Amino acid sequence: MDVRLPFTSTVLCLTLLLGGCSPKEEKRQVSLEEKTAQFEKSLDAIADPKLKDAISELGGSLLLLERARLKLDSKPVETEYSEDALAVLKHYATPQALVDTYINGLFVLHKDSSSDYLTDLQPVFPFSFNAPAAFMFPHGLEWQSVTLSNKRVIPFQPEWSETDPGIQLSPSSSSLTNPDDLTVTYPFVEGVEVDNKNQPQPLSLQGKVEVIAPHRVYSFDLSKKDVGKTRTNDNLNVTLLKLEKNYAEVEFSNSAPLAPEVGDTPLNPLIVQAKDSTGQFLSRAGSINETAAQIAFYRKQLEEMQKQKAWSDAFEKQLDDEQIAFEKQQTRHYTKVYFNGPIETLDVSVLDFSAATVTRKDLDLPVRRFDHDTTDKTIAPLDLPVVVYDDQAPTWLKGATLTEEQLQKNVSITQSVDDPSAARIEFEHIRTFNDDLLGTSFSPGEIPVSFFTAGSNGKRDEPIELPPEAYQVDPLRGTITYDLNLFPETPAYAVGSMPLFLATVEQKALDAHQLPKGLELKGNALVVDFKRFPADEWRFFAKDDSGNYLKEILSVSHDAGADGPALFGVHYFYGVPTHLETYQRTDLATVEYGFEIKLDKAQLSNPAQ
Repeated sequence: MDVRLPFTSTVLCLTLLLGGCSPKEEKRQVSLEEKTAQFEKSLDAIADPKLKDAISELGGSLLLLERARLKLDSKPVETEYSEDALAVLKHYATPQALVDTYINGLFVLHKDSSSDYLTDLQPVFPFSFNAPAAFMFPHGLEWQSVTLSNKRVIPFQPEWSETDPGIQLSPSSSSLTNPDDLTVTYPFVEGVEVDNKNQPQPLSLQGKVEVIAPHRVYSFDLSKKDVGKTRTNDNLNVTLLKLEKNYAEVEFSNSAPLAPEVGDTPLNPLIVQAKDSTGQFLSRAGSINETAAQIAFYRKQLEEMQKQKAWSDAFEKQLDDEQIAFEKQQTRHYTKVYFNGPIETLDVSVLDFSAATVTRKDLDLPVRRFDHDTTDKTIAPLDLPVVVYDDQAPTWLKGATLTEEQLQKNVSITQSVDDPSAARIEFEHIRTFNDDLLGTSFSPGEIPVSFFTAGSNGKRDEPIELPPEAYQVDPLRGTITYDLNLFPETPAYAVGSMPLFLATVEQKALDAHQLPKGLELKGNALVVDFKRFPADEWRFFAKDDSGNYLKEILSVSHDAGADGPALFGVHYFYGVPTHLETYQRTDLATVEYGFEIKLDKAQLSNPAQ
């Protein structure tokens, strides 16, 4: 029997690495630590291994839930914005149209590896979903095999085998950012030189995909006035139980039975989003999806376990029957969602699985090669039968009109004195589209920085005379590194000016049928002549007749050779552009960011200091 709580994995995701707590929260924290210690001690007295594992798992989950709740309740309310989790769905007439785009927009890239014995394969999805706004429909993707250029078929295996002497297809162990990546591993022969190009190359990747789409998604707009009320749309019912500064409690029920196609598939039919007074979406801090009744039930089961001397089939059946009976009584879904910022309104969306469409497809995807830089003169086609929009583009492009004041307000300063011989001051700012257009021709000039001691009142006092090697300024990285062991006196303040860089950007809108010389559209590919439109000065965005920005699939730079110039670039889009927007850097200015920083204290290696 699986006695894990249904919310175990959720709670694991919620555990927040927060720092300080209020005195009240600290007392609760001490109490929780005491509970944890008592629970762990009680486990030592259990002899039966199956009983011990069951109690450990259920009790540990309950403690983890309590810890997550404590962390979320004590988290400071600091505003942080996010994107609309349902933005992508709003571009498609039906949920099924989104599913079709997801499946038909998938392709596979051949990627170079640092080893002659490895070839990496990267499945590229048309949508980029990040937790907690992952692909909202139940889905599964299973890779089965790869077909090589010598017509040999290599089956997929869940992990690479050190003892397998043949060619292997397994998940990539080197890609943490792309967990779906795969690796074709060729056998290594001691003392034999191998050239990867002479190995049989992957031609196609086989697998299967399944997606379950609800027949509709309905959204309720709620605010403080809706607390305690139930809003209904046909078979869907949503009740706003509570709406506080940074969290909301919501219940949902579907009066219609679930579609048979859904079966025992785990569902997450509720998507709760919040906006603040500016109308922007707030990012989620976490959620608790268990009611007090559910927690009480699992605590009761834990107590029953703790009374047992040994695990038995009869006791396992009893727990199973109790859980089935309890879950049948749970007709409503509950969630308490925390947000990073003060809530003004809620957007509660419900996925209606009273009817559903199951899409299953066998995949046989050609492996395509598109290197970032190539010497090929021919333009390879990458025409996918889908249209995908870039909902982040409008926000990103606001950086084209960034002002000096906005840039300076964006700066945050951090210090590191863990290593007194390499203490650091770092000037950072949120990356914008303006940074993307800065190019590489920087002339920061002289960087004035002075260090000062502190007077008896703690304020800035005398400047410190220093040898040149005592500190170093890197304006391009925005860092000041200094060696405290070379300071004749302990510095208390740093004063100076750090250069920031701001591009002047000129924007133009073009009709795809009337492009200037040097720009050419070939279907979904925009070809750019680098002689007329240098790559470090120009950026291009595409729209179709809907007025939405098309998402770029990838871009390729075609070069003359190892030492030759870049000739032209190709930008591929999910869809055929009918309008272009060009952004050109026409000037580059240096913005002086003046500072006076009180320095963090470090433990110096020189006792005299």
